[in-house]
Amino acid sequence: MSTLQAEEIMRLTVKVGQPYKVGRVNGGVLQVIPIIGGNVVGNRINGTVVPGGADWNTYRDEGVAHVYAKYLLKTDDEEYIAIENEGLFEPDTKSIIKTNPRFVANCEGQYQFLNEGVYVGELVSTPNVESSVDIVIYRMN
Repeated sequence: MSTLQAEEIMRLTVKVGQPYKVGRVNGGVLQVIPIIGGNVVGNRINGTVVPGGADWNTYRDEGVAHVYAKYLLKTDDEEYIAIENEGLFEPDTKSIIKTNPRFVANCEGQYQFLNEGVYVGELVSTPNVESSVDIVIYRMN
């Protein structure tokens, strides 16, 4: 039996704005957290987080939270990469939020490798920085 291996692809520091409290929705409580910027670093990719995305965060009645963020990255060499990052976590614990990021990159560009494969992420609040989260994304091998 083979063992799964993970390669770190990128680290993001994502700046977020004040949440918009939508309120009670079917099955939970929704808030939308604007993504207002940030940066991306990695062995094969560096750039910024483009302002304008958001995290649609639902605290479900059964005691878990669902995160669904959709935003855009701009690389230092002027390519754009769309990302959707989704996961579940228990909001009353100190656990790391685990996510399933999915990418859409130019099929003819140097980041086309992001269009294929299985990726996992972990998300935590940026230490000592308000209104910011750190995300590390790995490609499973």
